[in-house]
Amino acid sequence: MTTTLVTSAEDRGVTTLTLNSPATRNALSTHLVTELADALTACGKDPAVRAVVLTHTGTTFSAGADLKAPPSPYAFVDLLRQVVELPKPVVGLVTGHARAGGLGLLGACDIVLAGEAADFALTEVRIGVAPAVISLTLLPKLDARAAARFYLTGERFGVPEALAMGLVTASDQELPGILDALRAGSPQGLREAKRLVTARVLETFERDAEDLVQRSATLFASAEAREGMTAFLERRDPEWRL
Repeated sequence: MTTTLVTSAEDRGVTTLTLNSPATRNALSTHLVTELADALTACGKDPAVRAVVLTHTGTTFSAGADLKAPPSPYAFVDLLRQVVELPKPVVGLVTGHARAGGLGLLGACDIVLAGEAADFALTEVRIGVAPAVISLTLLPKLDARAAARFYLTGERFGVPEALAMGLVTASDQELPGILDALRAGSPQGLREAKRLVTARVLETFERDAEDLVQRSATLFASAEAREGMTAFLERRDPEWRL
């Protein structure tokens, strides 16, 4: 029996899509990416949906790419673009850990709310790759100095840093008020307002997506990445660790 990795619930015009694979820390597998894309498509077509909340079960919003069953870079780019282009506002809600590709998914959201226990890290450099594809949604929005630090170091950071750098919008305590405010907006007004605020991100997709997909594929096929991913799965330090 196939497990549902993305669940859906509706409340007064708001559809909540929940990443529901806590056993894999909601890693972005081919299966999960496909289910999320299908759920977003349904939300986009449904005139009763005014806004979408994207959240998670378990202690992790998403650990990033599933190293055992990763989606193709093109599929992940398509998913990120789908969130950005969805004609409904998307609110990311994270109350736990977000890592690597999970941050790219949050970057695609229009509004991101975080609980006190949330933390974040761009860990790609530690397995021999780089935050290539997710740069499409992150770099247009993040403070450049903060992006440089956390891209290069892979350090974990908390909600205060995420707020200051532009990754997070506000506390999760503001969710009810924000949803009520979105319910007060007209469908046309919300759609066209979103087009204005996402225009620069979509320009980045048009300009850089193919280059970043190719760069990501090259990095993941490299000897260093194979060593990094093997070390991660074996719970040991990679050979380059000093």
